[in-house]
Amino acid sequence: MLTLHHLENSRSQRVLWLLEELQLPYEIKRYARDPNTMLAPVELRKVHPLGKSPVITDGELTLAESGAILEYLVERYGEGRLAPAANTADQLRYRYWMHYAEGSAMPPLLLRLVFNRISNGPMPFFIRPVARAIAKGANQAFIGPQLKLHLDYMESELDKSQWFAGEDFSVADIQMSFPLEAAQSRGGLDERYPNLTAFLQRIRERPAYQRAIEKGGPVMPGR
Repeated sequence: MLTLHHLENSRSQRVLWLLEELQLPYEIKRYARDPNTMLAPVELRKVHPLGKSPVITDGELTLAESGAILEYLVERYGEGRLAPAANTADQLRYRYWMHYAEGSAMPPLLLRLVFNRISNGPMPFFIRPVARAIAKGANQAFIGPQLKLHLDYMESELDKSQWFAGEDFSVADIQMSFPLEAAQSRGGLDERYPNLTAFLQRIRERPAYQRAIEKGGPVMPGR
């Protein structure tokens, strides 16, 4: 039996969504974040040494990293679904977006989150102006321009097709969903990006996505 170790408001929502798309039998074990640190609980270290989510177990296999998990599931259980045919241009695009999501799109979004927490977090009053000035400078000089660069790029890529790897929905779209949800929450994705906004609308209309939200909770806090 497949088991998904699911942390609230995390990348594991993508794995839950794919399990629903493939209509596989699975068990879900839920974990809550620490309300003060927002980190995963120590119980996850009993499943994987890093104590992070997502993690799946499948028989004797324990596998972490959302991209690796998505590829494993679609290759083992997909039966040709949700991935382009081998040795095609769409497959190359598929592979690119599977890696781009975490390797390129997520780093500036994580930096935005970190510096926002630095700016707004608890600290001695005499340090607060300095911390906020540093955070503001980092956002204006580097993080903001990087986010715009990536959003502009992704927007232009969706001029080529309605899905990231071509005209058919694939696991690459599931992988790309998390950085785009994060960008809409805190990274500047708004009505200036109609292709990306339409993409998010399309995925949220998928029954499997909706079932995953019902079972696992929202992707982003407050949504």
